[in-house]
Amino acid sequence: MGAIGPAVIAGALALAAQAQPVAPLVPAAPAPPPDPAVWWSNEIPRPSSEIDPLAGRRLGRREQPVPIDNGVDPLLYRLWGLQPLQTQLVRGGELVLEAWARPARGVRQAVVRVTVRRDGRAFVQARAGLGCCTPEIGRRVDIDAELPDDRIAALKALAGDPAWGQPRSVIVDYGGGAVEGVCVDGVSWDVTLLIPGQARHLRRACDDAEVGSIAGVLSAVVGAAAGRDPLFDAVLPRGGDFSRQATAYADLKAQGGQLKAGTSSRPQPPAVPVAEDQPEPAEPPTPAADTSEPR
Repeated sequence: MGAIGPAVIAGALALAAQAQPVAPLVPAAPAPPPDPAVWWSNEIPRPSSEIDPLAGRRLGRREQPVPIDNGVDPLLYRLWGLQPLQTQLVRGGELVLEAWARPARGVRQAVVRVTVRRDGRAFVQARAGLGCCTPEIGRRVDIDAELPDDRIAALKALAGDPAWGQPRSVIVDYGGGAVEGVCVDGVSWDVTLLIPGQARHLRRACDDAEVGSIAGVLSAVVGAAAGRDPLFDAVLPRGGDFSRQATAYADLKAQGGQLKAGTSSRPQPPAVPVAEDQPEPAEPPTPAADTSEPR
């Protein structure tokens, strides 16, 4: 007999492999359905202070909610990922400052909220996104962070800023009579101050002198969020720099001009009695890092 060639051997092995029976695939057992009781469990973790600085607070027996009238519906706050300002409870030594940027052209908007608590901590929550054309906020950018201690004193001082004594909406009188302008370019601002017992809201159109009248408030609030996310900074490229607007307002006053109440200006929301301070719920302790050697 002659030698069997490699090609013949390979062909025989291939035929043998094809002849072997193939075990059928057994489908995996379906996962058991979720326990309905677990699905509706009330064990919801408390959000961190960066996400919700005033979480877990409830009205005390003698406390009343502070009326908020800044044109922002509670549901709109939810779309932006923020607790509605209408539900925020501030107590002695605390405040909330909020600024909404509303460009006259385009749909890019931004909101910055700063919360100062009486335990000596302060937090910034900032959002930017496209507020148009879809039920949700498009391309939303979220910032939630704690502020350094060196910012807190300046933020607390803003509660006494003279700007809060101005009319809610204004028109600029350059000395020859007040003319109510129309904002066709630039950014309009809505700012709100919430302190125990009362809230103050100011709306300023994109006129530099108007915005300059609240430049100190805007610089502190917007500056707390600037530099934390380049996507947010692209919406407000000047960050907390409102020096141009502040100069325009100073020039207005130096030339004998002034801001007068606009035709759409309304009284501020009424104040409510301030009740005695309520005890705060304790925050859950932060788990300590496990430094033990792995087994």
